[in-house]
Amino acid sequence: MVTESSSSKDKKHNTIRERTKVLHGEQNVLNTVLQFVSNARKRIDACIDSSRPSIALEIGQYMNAFLNAKSRGVKLRYVTEVTEDNVSYCKELIKIVYELRHIEGIKGNFFISETEYIAPEVLREKGKTVSKIIYSNLKELVEHQQQYVFDSFWSRAISARRRIKEIEGTEHYQTKLLENAEQIYEEIRNTINTSEEDDWSICSTFDGLLMMINTKEFEIEGKLADSSKRGKNIRWVGIVNKDDSNLIKTFIGLGMKIKHIKNMPPMNFAVSSKELYATIDEMKDGQMPGNILISNQPSYVSHYKSIFEELWKGGIDAVDRIKDIEQDVESANIEIIQNPKESIKLVYQLISSAKEEVLVMLPTANTFRRQVRMGGIQILNKAVQEHNISARVLVPFDKETLQSMKKEEEELLSLFHDNLQQHQLAAPQIDIRTIDKSLETKITIVITDRKGVMIWELKDDTKDSSYDAVGIAIHSNSRSIVSSYLAIFESFWKQSELYRELTRAHEQLKIHDKMQKEFINIAAHELRTPVQPIIGLSDFLLAKEGDIRQYRQLIDVINRNAKRLKILTEDLLDITKIESQLLRLKIEQFDLIYVISNAMADCRSQVKKGNNEIKIKLISKAKDVFVKADKARIYQVIMNLLSNAIKFSQQGGIIIIMVEKPSTNNNPNNNQILVKVKDNGEGIDAQIFPTLFTKFATKSQTRGTGLGLFICKGIIEAHGGRIWAENNNLINGEKGATFYFSLPVLSVQEHNMLVNE
Repeated sequence: MVTESSSSKDKKHNTIRERTKVLHGEQNVLNTVLQFVSNARKRIDACIDSSRPSIALEIGQYMNAFLNAKSRGVKLRYVTEVTEDNVSYCKELIKIVYELRHIEGIKGNFFISETEYIAPEVLREKGKTVSKIIYSNLKELVEHQQQYVFDSFWSRAISARRRIKEIEGTEHYQTKLLENAEQIYEEIRNTINTSEEDDWSICSTFDGLLMMINTKEFEIEGKLADSSKRGKNIRWVGIVNKDDSNLIKTFIGLGMKIKHIKNMPPMNFAVSSKELYATIDEMKDGQMPGNILISNQPSYVSHYKSIFEELWKGGIDAVDRIKDIEQDVESANIEIIQNPKESIKLVYQLISSAKEEVLVMLPTANTFRRQVRMGGIQILNKAVQEHNISARVLVPFDKETLQSMKKEEEELLSLFHDNLQQHQLAAPQIDIRTIDKSLETKITIVITDRKGVMIWELKDDTKDSSYDAVGIAIHSNSRSIVSSYLAIFESFWKQSELYRELTRAHEQLKIHDKMQKEFINIAAHELRTPVQPIIGLSDFLLAKEGDIRQYRQLIDVINRNAKRLKILTEDLLDITKIESQLLRLKIEQFDLIYVISNAMADCRSQVKKGNNEIKIKLISKAKDVFVKADKARIYQVIMNLLSNAIKFSQQGGIIIIMVEKPSTNNNPNNNQILVKVKDNGEGIDAQIFPTLFTKFATKSQTRGTGLGLFICKGIIEAHGGRIWAENNNLINGEKGATFYFSLPVLSVQEHNMLVNE
């Protein structure tokens, strides 16, 4: 039985008969559905209740019709309610249709193609087949059902895959690599089809956008519109170039958020809250990638999301970037370079291509030496001569540094100094100025043409190669950054001018300084003359017996102060020698342990405090440790450190002297002996610590003049060693402080050789 209403419209070249009818009977229903599927050319949109998935799969004619339509390129979008009863059918249906989505509580059934609409009746009883269907090709009805009914359901529906996981209560974590072209296509298509259900973050070249546009089946415009309706974000970062501008504008217009980044990671990836897709393929000219890594492992997803967020945070809005491109204004660049070889190579290129000026500020004298050896200073000289540019260089130097420079370094510095034009009359100006070593920094600055700046951190100034000495570098053409470092350079340049003036003044002060030292020498000599008789007479009186005993207390005071006066006099003489660099060492070979043992024995008179005796203990793995040094001066250092330790130790405390060889794996030709003097006293005062080894570093006039450690430092450094101190670890219950000094030590072979000589 057929009930029909119809109308006709005459067209210019053909007549289309529009009709709407109701068909009864199971066979009529079957024929209508099969004919509808056969007539479809591009798409079929289906909205059905939860009972229909089983019918679509169990009736073979329906199944064959859908498969045939799929082979013709017809896209079947299917919306239904996925339930526990039909979940197995829905899993199978996913394999057949273009996309399957779930919506809660749907009751109606209808199918829409480009030109036709059918609506089978809703089954009231389970197990019965449909016996009534509505058919229409009325244009207004088809468009209405498509735009206002199906699209509404479709935009509110969620992925059937996601609904199935919710029902089954399982989430299988896996990571897989696809290399089959058909599988990759299907995976990307499915991801795009469900993209409006989640936020997506994409890091890729914009060939990825081109791929989406080129692949018409993805219908990317509609997907982005659906995402926008749902309030979902699609964010993309990549390098925005002029050629990509129109393409990027298109996607921004579709609701995508895009930012420009300077450097791309070595991998293209897209990540949502649950899944990661990544490929190392470039997708040039919008081609599909040849492989794709897929993972829903939370650790992978979280890692790549954090990478994206860092890139996004440092990116530039694509709209602003495109505006700069269109106005031919290059945006400011800030580039962080991790690899020292790449950063040094870049700065040499920048110096070589400079047009007007190069400004260089080196952090240390060793940096200058490294650049001499590596050819950096020569590159600067060549650029100055060939391009007629000027150059200014700042280097921290002191007198000791200049004296220790190699011949080639001295010649190069002389060539570059103020009298350069006298050596090369036609050469442009280049000026290297030395600034005081106290102005050393931790960064190298190179400014070219006042438009670009390179900055390095100084990681290890002891290295021979700049590749090992420097760390991270920053390259920028930002006006604000360049002007900031230019201001720093100019400030130091003015400091160098001041330093020159101070140097001239220093020369004038040398005469006064010489007179002052001569006075100290004379004064010390005059002081020493009466000191010796005082000590001699007081010692003589102390040895007398009889009535002289009643004066013993006074004589003790005379004797003690005379000895103190002698020590002070000798200290003043030592300080004068150290500061004048006139300290002369009497070098000989001796056993350091023997000298330490003698010093410990001589300190016995100091170690009694009250009723307790402070014990001094020597710990050494070696029986003999031979050094070449001034025996008397080293004894003086050990006695000074022991006296201080005894002075500040508590009753019953222990002083430990340790002699040991530090590891020499890194420098086998530079064996060192380390001596530790450890006490359990009150520790080093925080106010004194920064100036511990300077003159008069003391808080108590009753405990010394504060000259001893300054003298110890001068003696040890004159031997090529080091001296330092630290407070003991209170966390481990250790009070007091430990003083260290190191000295070069003779190997067994060197000792035997000297003995044989």
